[in-house]
Amino acid sequence: MFQTLKNWFHIIECFVADIVFLFPGQRLILIGVTGTDGKTTTTHAIYHILTQSGKKASMVSSIAAQIGERQIETGLHTTTPRPWKLRQLLFQAGRAGSKYFVLETTSHALSQNRVWGLKFVVSVLTNITHEHQYYHNNFDDYIAAKLKLLLSSNTVIINADAEIFDQVSPILTKKGKKTLTYSLKKNTADFVWGRSIKLRFAQDFNKENALAGFACGRVLGIPEKKIIAALSTFELPQGRLDIVYNEKFKVIIDFAHTPNSISRLLASIIKTVGDNGRLIHVFGAASQRDDSKRVLMGSSSGEHADIVILTEEDYRVENIQQIFNQIAPGLTKQNFSFVEPKLFNKNIKKKSYTTIENRDDAIKAAIALAKAGDVVVLTGKGHEKSLSRGKTEVPWDEYAAVEQALQLKSKRKN
Repeated sequence: MFQTLKNWFHIIECFVADIVFLFPGQRLILIGVTGTDGKTTTTHAIYHILTQSGKKASMVSSIAAQIGERQIETGLHTTTPRPWKLRQLLFQAGRAGSKYFVLETTSHALSQNRVWGLKFVVSVLTNITHEHQYYHNNFDDYIAAKLKLLLSSNTVIINADAEIFDQVSPILTKKGKKTLTYSLKKNTADFVWGRSIKLRFAQDFNKENALAGFACGRVLGIPEKKIIAALSTFELPQGRLDIVYNEKFKVIIDFAHTPNSISRLLASIIKTVGDNGRLIHVFGAASQRDDSKRVLMGSSSGEHADIVILTEEDYRVENIQQIFNQIAPGLTKQNFSFVEPKLFNKNIKKKSYTTIENRDDAIKAAIALAKAGDVVVLTGKGHEKSLSRGKTEVPWDEYAAVEQALQLKSKRKN
């Protein structure tokens, strides 16, 4: 009942904000990007293509809002701002001279009517995988929320390689939506991967995101040569496959927090591990998101990692041991054995995992363990600036935590 009232309130808020800010969305070419995984990178790729092609553009992603030349924080754990703030940003973008506005659009924002009344010229769907079942009643409701964006757009661009494609495509066709596809695998798609596209990264999941940006650029009328030139200089957003240390061993920070994203990320990283090296994975699962994905996250990690440390990732008011207990069967399925934290460094071997509740301590333990040829991968937090512990948002910096752990390792050596 409360959520229903909140959703209706957001419609009123959208309407009032539109009046106050003079319907700012109508003066911009709005591009919406949604999907479980890859939407942040895709949003940044589209923005980069636009600006590198000489277009005036602004953007809101899970990292921050880029309004003209200004970068603005949008709030802790927030991707799509609430209606009043979003209209204000749209207004400011217009004042800054932007013609285009790229909006990373979450299922929560769509379900809660936070983007109600906005007309998108183009929308992109990267994929829909296991996530947010805590909020959405079931997977079908999750899909329905994502479809709200697509159905409010003039042109839809959808990943033909996504598992959900065959389920979503007929719905769009029935609704008469103009739908274009992109694919790394299917030559029948409207936009396919070509050798002329050169990137600074080689992972298939990031190629998909870049290709989505390519497709969007073409729909918006940008010449192919300009798009290809822009993609050749595109760098991944903060917290996406960030190699933050690369000497005898590597440390990588990534925001991956779903079974699909963890599996694809680790599958790409394992190829870079030294001959005698190990992939050490540190991760957890957030509370109030999707409990059913936890065992799948464990399985995805265990399929590729050699050593796993389970730790906190916004456990909120949930018992963190319960979260660990729900991830663990996925690791056990991949033949991992549990080692008590106090014995971990002494009894470490491949296919072992432990639990260290404090994320800072977990990162220190992983880096202390790393030796030549190893790769330490930290997933789930990426760019985020806080950890949810109980009802408190505690300041957090994954990059600073790695730096401190590296310094501690160096001191111990000396």
